[in-house]
Amino acid sequence: MRAPEGFEWAERKDGSVAITHHGTVASVLRGRRAQDFIEDVEAVGDGGDQELMARITGNYKHGNERTAKNHPRNRR
Repeated sequence: MRAPEGFEWAERKDGSVAITHHGTVASVLRGRRAQDFIEDVEAVGDGGDQELMARITGNYKHGNERTAKNHPRNRR
């Protein structure tokens, strides 16, 4: 499975955090979730930040899930 890529985050003036994926806003965190996210990103460093953002936004799929959605039994 390839590592997640293309995620960026920015803290806004109001304290919320915007997470983007290839330039499109994928999620906005506010309040305690935003604070927790910033702490977690600083703790994992550069290596794990992409995976952390992928998990938070739900913007990831395992290889077999991606292929399975095109299988005839799953088309509805």
